[in-house]
Amino acid sequence: RYPEIEDLASANLDDVEMCLRTIGLYKNKAKNIIKTARAILMNFDGQVPKTHKELESLPGVGRKTANVVLAEVYGIPSIAVDTHVSRVSKRLNIAPENASVEEIEAELMKKIPKKDWIISHHRMIFFGRYHCLAKNPKCQTCPLQSYCKYYRETTKK
Repeated sequence: RYPEIEDLASANLDDVEMCLRTIGLYKNKAKNIIKTARAILMNFDGQVPKTHKELESLPGVGRKTANVVLAEVYGIPSIAVDTHVSRVSKRLNIAPENASVEEIEAELMKKIPKKDWIISHHRMIFFGRYHCLAKNPKCQTCPLQSYCKYYRETTKK
């Protein structure tokens, strides 16, 4: 529907909202996507930026989105901490329970070799989404029980 960034920059807001209607906060995301396309055209000659600072200057782009873009678009090692990565990191004692997103990211970057950051990020999301669920995690079949604080705290001995 929008093969070029110019097409997205000039898109009708209602049309973009319709494309995104099945995801959360779709109205806000639609506005930011159009604004971001315009900002990339105006400030970056139509090229998606390659640094955290430049990416985070775009509307609606924070650290997580910047890390995703760096990893997925440019193959630059980074770890985006979403709700799944956060939950898995805390349950496996990789990060303290009260750790911020930045602290979790820093801990993961210290403990995972840089060459594995992107694939590890994907694996943690997958594991958190389908196994280590926020509600009713599949602890009984989890291969990481022996490392898991949540399992120890919620399983009767």
